[in-house]
Amino acid sequence: MIFLGPLYAYVYRTYAARFNHFPLIRLSFYAVDKAILYTLFFIILRYLWVKFKKKKTSFSYEFWLVIFVFYVLLLFALTVFRDGYFIWQFKFYWHRPLSEINIVPLVETLKLANGKSLVDFFYNLYGNIMWFVPMGIFIPALHKKRWGFLQIVIVGALISVSIETLQFILNTGVTDIDDVIFNTIGAALGYLLYFAGKSIKKLIKI
Repeated sequence: MIFLGPLYAYVYRTYAARFNHFPLIRLSFYAVDKAILYTLFFIILRYLWVKFKKKKTSFSYEFWLVIFVFYVLLLFALTVFRDGYFIWQFKFYWHRPLSEINIVPLVETLKLANGKSLVDFFYNLYGNIMWFVPMGIFIPALHKKRWGFLQIVIVGALISVSIETLQFILNTGVTDIDDVIFNTIGAALGYLLYFAGKSIKKLIKI
């Protein structure tokens, strides 16, 4: 861990024995650490690109663009790239049987609902939805052309499918159709929030 090592060490010493789900906290620390690292790389490359192209931009746009990039990197670090920092540290499982992919909706979610702890159920359901809400907000907000509801739903679904595909190839998670469904719902909700906010802003100006 490059940036958050000392903080994680303190949290581990203090709380590791108190929480049953501490591995999730550990994963979160590593994911944030990786997101910070690659966001810094993006900022440098973006700065060089803007200077080279002499593009007209604003601090506000660049700020929110960086926030969006950090969010996307954090999302992939949490869901896909869990075990390392660099591409050569990951092992690819090209010959996994496709039967390991769950394509029947809601089966695994219902299993979690009937489990001993509801933490996994709530995280799987509401977590998958909430993690994609920013996707539905940032994409139309940062893009100069208008994005419609259907476009956001399709993009959200495609990004979710890409995450599930990478999880399958890298063997870093369970590839489940439920995740795609909940992620897509999250992106759709995000767009509705964006659209509502934009509409309210127009009414206030009037």
